[in-house]
Parts: sequence; structure tokens; C-alpha cells
Amino acid sequence: MSAPAPPWLTVDRAVVSIALVYPMRGPAGMFGPTCELCAQLAVEEINAGGGVLGREVRLVPVDGGAPPAEVAAQVEALVSVGAVQGVTGWHISSVRQALAPRVAHRVPYVYTALYEGGERTEGVYLTSETPDAQLWPAMRLLAGEQGARRWFVVGNDYVWPRRTARAAQRYALRGGGRVVGQAFLPLETHDFDDVLRRIERSEADAVVMLLVGADAVRFNRAFARAAMDQRCLRLSTLMDENMLLASGAGATRRLYSTAGFFAGLVTPENLDFHGEFARRFGVEAPPLGSLGESCYEGVMLLAALIGQARTLDVRAIETAADTVAYHGPRGRLQLRRRHVRQRIYLAEADGLDFTVLAQL
Repeated sequence: MSAPAPPWLTVDRAVVSIALVYPMRGPAGMFGPTCELCAQLAVEEINAGGGVLGREVRLVPVDGGAPPAEVAAQVEALVSVGAVQGVTGWHISSVRQALAPRVAHRVPYVYTALYEGGERTEGVYLTSETPDAQLWPAMRLLAGEQGARRWFVVGNDYVWPRRTARAAQRYALRGGGRVVGQAFLPLETHDFDDVLRRIERSEADAVVMLLVGADAVRFNRAFARAAMDQRCLRLSTLMDENMLLASGAGATRRLYSTAGFFAGLVTPENLDFHGEFARRFGVEAPPLGSLGESCYEGVMLLAALIGQARTLDVRAIETAADTVAYHGPRGRLQLRRRHVRQRIYLAEADGLDFTVLAQL
């Protein structure tokens, strides 16, 4: 049974309303403000160009940091009363798994978070990275250039870290190494002492970090306090500039990240994006990073899907999906089999910034 729609919400059929599902609390809440601003910037650009189907676009925020069943119930209620005609945003895979079966057959759903791969639900479109294109080439490069052979996996205890950890075991073997241990911790973990002892006993020389937001920040600090950065490099597939800032410069030595976007990328599209973001929200806005920027991508792809199909009908959108392309801070992106194809980069933390080392 779905939750009732919020009583303050007015159903306006003269606009195209999009449920923006992003974390307002919990470990991922630290980059929620950037998610919201990036999505708002995309909406303003779309509306300045005439909107979607000749209608203005607006966002309906939903707290993706709530328990997955609650998020799914709220969004389903919004869809049921016609209050939203699409769904997008960054939220963890547990939320996506609860949400997709309840709404994807009724409205288009663009999921913007990096994830474990394998999503096949009709009506779900994905803008971000998967382990085969993100984690494997990064592990291969670090094995070759940094001699990383003994990997320890640390992740939160839900579907994305667990499935990605299984992939990491295959990738380590493929690269001539192996996974020597793994640990899965509840979201909002604060004590990492036992995990650090296990990493030390394993004689690992590299750690794959599959921790969300503030959990990764606390792990980085504990890792540095234990001087583990002197013996192990860290590789994360979920580490943006907001998380670097929160970790502190002293906790980011030998920390690598792999993603389709970094704020420091010098491309015409990224420079334009920075300029528009600063013009609209000012120099005091939260730092740009891949996780927040993904919400800009999500809104842009959703608008492109609807625009290409020239209708809100999910079947027509599905039929036209593989012809959809759009432009954003990551360049020109094309949809194939419901996934966006994009360039992936490896970067190394340099204090509170990332230096991009290679395109993978």
C-alpha cells in the first residue's frame, strides 16, 4: 500500500513534475545539497529552452535517505495521483530496488548513482558507472603502476558493496593478485578499529572502499590515524570532492577515485558547467562533484527521453530510448540498452582536490 501524497502538494497538469529522490539525511546526506542544486540548474536550463513538450519542468524533492520502503511508498503515491510524471536522482541501490518495481512501468525513472550493474527493469534508465567500466580498469592500472596485488574490500552492508565486492575478487585475479579479506559494515558505522586490525593482519597493500558518504569520511580519518596510508593505497568508486573536504587533507594520502566526472577535469563542457553553477548559486555553494553532478545528468536525460518520444507514455519512451543522446558536463552522451555510455577517469587525491591521472 502506497503512502498518501503530501497534503501541501498541488497537482498541476500544466507542468511536467519530476520527483527528485536524493539523500537529505544519513551518510549520503552530506552531498544532498549539491544534488539538489545541480538538478535545479538543469531544470532552469531546460525551462529557458522551452521546457519539455512545451511545458515548464519543476522538481518535487523526496528524501532518498529515508528507509527504502518509505521512499518507494512516497514516490508511488506521487505517481498515483498524477503529481509527478518522472523520477530521477542519486540514492543507494536498496532504494532503487524498492522503487523501480512500483513506478518504472508507469513513469520514466532515471537512476543517477553508480551501481553494481545488472538492472534490467523496463522503464529504468541509468546514467552512471558500473564496476566493469569503472572498478576493473582502475584496479588493473594500479596493479601495473603501483604494484597493488593484495586487495582488502571494505564496504557498507547492502547490495551495491556486496555485489561489487564479488566483481572485485574476479578483477583482482584477472590482474594477477587476489582479495585477501573483506568486511561489510552497517550504514552509519563510526568504529573502524576492528576492520583496520584485519587489514593490517591480512598484509594487504590496497583497499577497495565501497563506503557511502560520511562512513567513507570516518574511515579515511581512522585509516590515517592508524598510519595505514603508509602501507596501503585506497581505491574508491564513490568518493567526491565533498567527501575529500570532510575527510581533511591529512586523511587523503594515497587515495584514488574512479568516476565519469571530476570537478577538476579541464574540458569545455566542464568549464561551462562550473561557470553556470557559480553564476547561479555563488562561490559559497557546496563543492561540485560526481555525485551531485549526476543529478544534473539525470534531469537532462529524462528531458531528452520525453522530448525524443514526444510523449510521457512510458512505452513510447522505451521504444525510442536507444536513439536518445544529450549534452552535459560529461560531454555528449548516448543511451544504449538503458545505460549511458561515457568516459571514465582515475584520479588521485591531492589534499582536498583530485588530480586526474588517466582516462580508463
